Amino acid sequence: MNSTPTQTAFRRNIPGLGLALGAFGLALLISFLVPAIPTLTACVVLGILFTALPWRNSVRAEMKPGLTIAARRLLRIGVVLLGFKLSLVSIAELGWLVLGMIVAIVVITFFFTWGLGRMLRLPGQQPLMIAAGFSICGASAVGAMAGMTRAKESDTATPVALVTLCGTLAIALLPALRPLIGLDTAEFGMWVGASVHDVGQVVATAQIAGATALAVAVVVKLTRVAMLAPMVALAGIVVARGDRKTAAAADAAGTLEADSVDVKPAKRPAILPLFVVGFLAAVLVRTFVPLSDGFLEVASYGQELMLGMALFGLGAAISIGNLIRTGGRSLVVALVSWAFIALISLGAVEIARAAGVAALG
Repeated sequence: MNSTPTQTAFRRNIPGLGLALGAFGLALLISFLVPAIPTLTACVVLGILFTALPWRNSVRAEMKPGLTIAARRLLRIGVVLLGFKLSLVSIAELGWLVLGMIVAIVVITFFFTWGLGRMLRLPGQQPLMIAAGFSICGASAVGAMAGMTRAKESDTATPVALVTLCGTLAIALLPALRPLIGLDTAEFGMWVGASVHDVGQVVATAQIAGATALAVAVVVKLTRVAMLAPMVALAGIVVARGDRKTAAAADAAGTLEADSVDVKPAKRPAILPLFVVGFLAAVLVRTFVPLSDGFLEVASYGQELMLGMALFGLGAAISIGNLIRTGGRSLVVALVSWAFIALISLGAVEIARAAGVAALG
């Protein structure tokens, strides 16, 4: 009996998806044995290590279809499930001052990083991807922006590696700086939540200072996550406007000769991709519908599983050699952006302290 195209495609995806699932299990074990290493960070590192090992080309070819599915589709499912962690009620409890500062931190860091990446002439959509990852919520934001722009895998993999690198450095550096800066536990939690990239990295960094710091950090971080949808929509508008200007300039220069060549306009990606709409729907459901603890726990596990397998797939797309040869400017942008968001977030903490914000008391 002949296989259908769907069955053939499914069988082609099994090896790579199985490898990503196994890597996620190994990452869970690593995180259990070394709690300072978040599971999702371990997934990225394991993906990079997989690519660095001297596998035969036939092995790489066999794994690639499934890893590609993981890096794209599973990442989007993970972003949707991330919405169930976020309640608008928790955000409102921060107060207008803290909310306004978090929004300002995200927007300022995003456009600062995007502008710096463009100024240093990073290739493709890398400036946009790095800006999203460092200002909003790490690899999840990179995936969301990639879905909106239909960015190439190479434009996505490097920002994910840089977010992982800087977030891992933050786990060690920020707690060491806390006594030198003189932050109490709640203030430290706000600083971590406002400046560290991935949710897992925020948890790993803040828990060092105790339960109070962790609680504040998670709420502040998830408020940044809430900025994902509007920032994706805003970037979509800006990118679409730039595409129209580019097309108009090309047309004026005579590069589009519609009379002699049948040129079909490229299909523009949606300003707000479907999975980001799903993320917003999950946030609204969490806010207005009473959900059982069991459902939320399953959604949390599912989100970590989807993102973990996706990040392994993205890590496997990173070539260390190419990163070393071409990633110098990207690394500069990442480090400057990391320092920038840490400094302005610290300034926000000082403003909140001076104002006697109740959420930090």
